[in-house]
Amino acid sequence: MKNIGIIGLGMLGNAVALHLLDSGYKVTVFNRDEKKTMQSKEKGATVVDSPKDVAKKSDLVIIVVKDADAVKQVSFGKNGIIEAENNELIVADMSTIDPSESKNISEKFQEYNINKLDIPVMGGPNVAITGDLVMMVSGDKESFEECKAIFEKIANKVFFLGESGVAHSIKLAMNLQITMLALALSEGITLVKKTGVDPKKFLEILNSTYFKTGMSEKKAFKMIDRNYDPTFTLANLKKDISTMTSVAKDLGIELPMIQKAEEVYENAIKEGLGEIDYTGIIEYLKRINESK
Repeated sequence: MKNIGIIGLGMLGNAVALHLLDSGYKVTVFNRDEKKTMQSKEKGATVVDSPKDVAKKSDLVIIVVKDADAVKQVSFGKNGIIEAENNELIVADMSTIDPSESKNISEKFQEYNINKLDIPVMGGPNVAITGDLVMMVSGDKESFEECKAIFEKIANKVFFLGESGVAHSIKLAMNLQITMLALALSEGITLVKKTGVDPKKFLEILNSTYFKTGMSEKKAFKMIDRNYDPTFTLANLKKDISTMTSVAKDLGIELPMIQKAEEVYENAIKEGLGEIDYTGIIEYLKRINESK
């Protein structure tokens, strides 16, 4: 497998494309906004006009789009992947979507003799560009084995998890952790600042304990400095939070904290904070406390 297609050149998709090009793969790309393909084109990617054209030129197509509706549109809509009639193709979906939607999409692809894998990842464009993502894979095991070398180029850890949908379940659980950590750090920083304590001292102590995280060691200092350059936008995390609450409802389970987080992130978006980094949720806390 040397011909790889990527549909969706947002921050993550673009970084994956650039890394694969640097690794010697032939890459064909499509994005609705063609301007987002310019960087990969300069590196040698072939830019085409539709998902269908991507699928015609590829052994493996990686989808990196916003949600399940977008996955279905590029897959089964006009000039979608299936119209390429490439029965040798494997499709891998890196988008974060509902596990049941993922299963349905996989079954739909099977009707066209195309195997689909779920490949959600942990890590943003800053680690995708160096191939240091963590990848969760589920779906057809034989297809996974065919693509394994490529996946190991994209990610430094690859976990095969079984049947379709499983990887997306774990991805949602992982993003739930991200949500709670961002909120906990935001509230901790807000609390100590109000008491007159340097929040960097709070982080120094936190990072000396068992409770430190990658976020507290890196992003938290940017939060203090109000640096919200996005690697994953607040609006995109809110989309994933809404998927979590929807899945929980379908499963008949109560996740009260993520329900509250959904409300907080929704309010932050209403304040115009959707396009900054998700850790910018601290800015929302700042605003609601200043308004009192």
